[in-house]
Amino acid sequence: MKKIREELFNQCKQYVEDCINTAELAIQDARESANDDTKSSAGDKFETGREMMQQEIDRNRKQLEEAKKMKIALEQIENYQASEIVHSGSLVITNFGKFYMSISRGQIQVDGDNYFAISGVSPIGLKLIRQKVGYSFDFNGKTFKIEAIF
Repeated sequence: MKKIREELFNQCKQYVEDCINTAELAIQDARESANDDTKSSAGDKFETGREMMQQEIDRNRKQLEEAKKMKIALEQIENYQASEIVHSGSLVITNFGKFYMSISRGQIQVDGDNYFAISGVSPIGLKLIRQKVGYSFDFNGKTFKIEAIF
């Protein structure tokens, strides 16, 4: 399970790096577009175009900030130590799925099995965090039971 947890970590790390790179590139492109826009005789058109580019930059900055927060969260679990209690970095096996407590990344496939990378502040993450094997909880009309923690 350690190898699977490491693969999940690496895929989450790559996802975050891709998000950061994409956001930075989009910000750069929007800045260049705004700077390349030349003022025409229709001044309102110029101002509208610049405002749209600024909104694009602001939106991508927010995405960049979120990606950087995810990177920090991953850095905190890089040297994960196994525990009997679910915490960041834990691989949690339940009767309804396998969850990697890390970032909200969604479904990841490793060796043909599906895992869900979730944040500890997600709705199901809040149910799992600080729990032990045998703990049961209701979520979306199903009763989940923690079968193993790695």
